[in-house]
Amino acid sequence: MEKRIGEPEVEAAQRDTAPPGQVQSVARAFALLEALAAQSEPMSLQRLAERTGLAQPTAHRLLKTMQELGYTRQTAGREYGLGPGLIALGNRAAPELAVRAQPMLRELEELSQETANLVVLDGTNAVYVAQQPSRHQMRMFTEVGRRVLPHAAGAGKAMLATLSETRVRAILEATGLPKYTATTRTTVTEILRELRDTRGRGYALDDGEREIGVRCIAVAVPGATPPAALSVSGPAARITDEMVPQVVAALQSAAARLGGGAR
Repeated sequence: MEKRIGEPEVEAAQRDTAPPGQVQSVARAFALLEALAAQSEPMSLQRLAERTGLAQPTAHRLLKTMQELGYTRQTAGREYGLGPGLIALGNRAAPELAVRAQPMLRELEELSQETANLVVLDGTNAVYVAQQPSRHQMRMFTEVGRRVLPHAAGAGKAMLATLSETRVRAILEATGLPKYTATTRTTVTEILRELRDTRGRGYALDDGEREIGVRCIAVAVPGATPPAALSVSGPAARITDEMVPQVVAALQSAAARLGGGAR
């Protein structure tokens, strides 16, 4: 069984009007795509409308338009899924760093037998841009393209630790530091202390701060622009304290090699 980390953010689509600077129809279309991306199976129009907060006629018009463009598809059972047109877009959007990281992600998975990720900082979000899934049936992963807030993610904290305190404060104030689990740090003071610890030990750690039972170890990629990090994540029962030093050493080696040509 695979455990998915994170849910799509669809709040913008649920508002009667889009936030300043946003085109409402575009925000709604992407809310539908993100809702589809969060599922392993196609979804009905009713369920998609409920998930995104859109009226069914509005969701239907947007889905049909994207279907004609190849970005969504409709099954024989009249459910909707992601279309093949997104594959070409995704390949073109993948940064050079993601391409170069792929062999290292395979090495990290081979060593740890847990999911290995490359994450970059985009504004106030940590974005997963490459991944090597764990070989285990029960595995943790966040889909490539998923955007999460950095304060509760190992890779997010690894990247924040490379930034100035002024920039970190601006990011944390913008995100609002939502609480996901009992261990999520939700104050700027707590996060700044955690980032100091991260810099001191050379790696970031997420102990169930976004998902209960999930552990993530992450190391920043030196010199990467925008900031980037490599991480290994899996069930806390498998990523034990005894395993951490070996995983950290492998992450640091991979990050140093990847950072040698970071852009």
